[in-house]
Amino acid sequence: MASLLWRRAAAAARRRLLLLLHPPAPAARRGSWGLPAALVRRGGLVGGRWLETPAFFPVQDPASGEELGRVADCGAAEARAAVRAAHEAGAAWGRLPAKERSVCLRRWYELMMENKEELARIITAENGKPLKEAEGEILYSASFLEWFAEEARRVYGDVIPASAKDRRILVLKQPVGVAAIITPLANQAGIPAGVYNVVPCSRQQTPAVGEVLCTDPLVAKISFTGSTATGKILLKHAAGTVKRVSMELGGHAPFIVFDSANVDRAVAGALASKYRNSGQTCVCTNRFLVQKGIHDKFVEKFAEAIKRELHVGSGFDAKTTQGPLINEKAVEKVERHISDAVSQGASIVTGGKRHSLGKNFFEPTLLSNVTTKMLCTQEETFGPLAPVIKFETEAEAVAIANAADVGLAGYFYSQDPAQIWRVAEQLEVGMVGVNEGIVSSVESPFGGVKQSGLGREGSKYGIDEYLEIKYVCFGGL
Repeated sequence: MASLLWRRAAAAARRRLLLLLHPPAPAARRGSWGLPAALVRRGGLVGGRWLETPAFFPVQDPASGEELGRVADCGAAEARAAVRAAHEAGAAWGRLPAKERSVCLRRWYELMMENKEELARIITAENGKPLKEAEGEILYSASFLEWFAEEARRVYGDVIPASAKDRRILVLKQPVGVAAIITPLANQAGIPAGVYNVVPCSRQQTPAVGEVLCTDPLVAKISFTGSTATGKILLKHAAGTVKRVSMELGGHAPFIVFDSANVDRAVAGALASKYRNSGQTCVCTNRFLVQKGIHDKFVEKFAEAIKRELHVGSGFDAKTTQGPLINEKAVEKVERHISDAVSQGASIVTGGKRHSLGKNFFEPTLLSNVTTKMLCTQEETFGPLAPVIKFETEAEAVAIANAADVGLAGYFYSQDPAQIWRVAEQLEVGMVGVNEGIVSSVESPFGGVKQSGLGREGSKYGIDEYLEIKYVCFGGL
């Protein structure tokens, strides 16, 4: 299907420079901050042409606050032009044999792999995350191109036995049409002009651009990654023309440790799940629920691991595991959650304040004596804060975990086989990690339940989100 991308600078937890994935020359020129000039673009991409606009908005380094570059501030006019370009290019693209479209996606994957180190540097520069994590993000992103390059050749229909002898029933799967992908990241390689378009915009232009994409009758599909609040606004806009939607929205992941758990494995999983990207992913654990019999031992070992394993610093420093938060507003939210918890009786086990490196850096923090009345257990913190709630029974833990109005990911540690089955089935989330703190993979369906979203990304189920089912009845046979 033809697609366009709106780079949602306002709602994204991270900001991205625009990337054009053509292989750089061996001695590629580097711009400021050591970023590869051949891979960094500042314009919008519409109909195969890079567009400059009168206005630009800055992309800043969250570690220092300094400006990395400026990106074209597109508006409603550019969004409408991108929709038309995608619509006009879509028919020819859809008629290409599946193998040819597969080859394009495969080439895109190969270009990402060839440039993975440079792309990772761009991510670290504008996001702040450790370079090793950024490299992992590139590999993970590229794996979707590889996966769907293969899946594109396996979009099968059906032949259904008819009840009438003179009829034949066929089921075809066809592209849904123009898809508007509202996402933090944009890149392109070897795709025909107009099939792939990029419309970057500032916070000020966001409402106008978003409304165009969600209301234009030529757009058949909206896919959004971001907050639940913004997703609800887009759903209202999309309802006017009954568009297909995929929504990957907020999370509030519980992490349950039962008495039977292997404590060392649970602590390792807790570190990975909570502090990845300094707690700034939608599947990061937000609430730790630890059973009474193992609680003190878990908190003690978790605190020791935080002090031993986590190092705050520049993402380009090899020993860094915790970079800066994306902006000061994110830091202020962490501070507000800690202040609220402490005022209600929570104890700071470790961390608890901004780091001396700069205003966007925050110490990895662990709280104990936490209750369900505290903000940090009611809202998604999106930062390096781990609040621990003590519970007594399995039923109590499941009830606390399911009390949220969102349900993206959930994790629990147990060595009781019967309990594992019970809890995995009872948790109201779209993804469950059993004795595992990292669950995402391209082969698996990524998505949530309740107000965490609609639809699934990745896996064999992900491609169906972009296909329409057409029933064809042949009569008079």
